[in-house]
Amino acid sequence: MPLMWRDQLSVGNDIIDSDHKHLIEIINRIELCLEAKDRGHLTEVLDSLAKYAQVHFDREERIAKAAGYTQVPNLTHSHEALLSRFKEVRSEFDETGLQWKAEAADHFLGFLRNWLIDHVIKEDLLMKPALTKHSPSFLG
Repeated sequence: MPLMWRDQLSVGNDIIDSDHKHLIEIINRIELCLEAKDRGHLTEVLDSLAKYAQVHFDREERIAKAAGYTQVPNLTHSHEALLSRFKEVRSEFDETGLQWKAEAADHFLGFLRNWLIDHVIKEDLLMKPALTKHSPSFLG
């Protein structure tokens, strides 16, 4: 079942929200690759997720700092931990080879969903008061 964007996930900044929507789209594409057992395309989409996550985290931290969010060091630490954990879980999944069991695919997909949604709910929404003091298109 694909992830869906909900207004409750909005941090009050169009740029960050757009990034989050794009990350959801990438994770949904990963789900399709897992279902189709398309390892070649899966590798490509996972690479895309890793690259886009880094770009997003950098942009999010820059906007948060410019907006006056005082917890940017905590946000940076959280982002570093998320990227590190993604690399670990991806490595574990990659070790399954060309054929993976449904349980491994479900575990990996569950991790990705939680990786994004938990981070947005537990970390990013804390920025909302600082971000909503500025225009929704505030870039910093």
